[in-house]
Amino acid sequence: MTAIAITRSIAIDSDEIVESFTRASGPGGQHVNTTDSAVLLRFDVANSPGLPDAVKNRLAELAGSRMTRDGVLILRSEGARSQLLNRQDVRDRLIALIREATIVPRKRRPTKPGKAAKARRVDSKKARGSVKQGRGKVQMD
Repeated sequence: MTAIAITRSIAIDSDEIVESFTRASGPGGQHVNTTDSAVLLRFDVANSPGLPDAVKNRLAELAGSRMTRDGVLILRSEGARSQLLNRQDVRDRLIALIREATIVPRKRRPTKPGKAAKARRVDSKKARGSVKQGRGKVQMD
C-alpha cells in the first residue's frame, strides 16, 4: 500500500487504482499485435477516502464523460509503444486532473460599467453616426 501524493494534504492509496492492459490501436507493426501496451486506468472517485467531497464534486465536473454514473473515473493511454510509459502517462494525467479539481474557482462578482465608460461609448457612437451622415448625396449649389 503506497500512497500517491497529490497535494500536501491529499494523497490516494495506490490500491484504489485498478489498471488493465489491452492491445493498442494504430501504428507499431507486428509488435503492436502481440503486446498489451495500452493502459486502462479505473479510479473509484465516489468511494475514495482520501478525497474531500468538494474535490470529488469538482473532479466529476472536470472529468465529464470519462466518469461513469457510479463515480468511477476511466482514463486510457496508448500513445507510447511501451506499457511502462503508458502506465506513467495515465497516472500523471490522473494526478493532474485531481490537482486541478483541488483548485477552488473564484466566484464572479457582477460589475456595471462606470459613468466614464458609458460616456466614451456614447461619444464614439455619435462620432460614428456623424461620419455616416456625411456620406449622403453630394448636392450642387
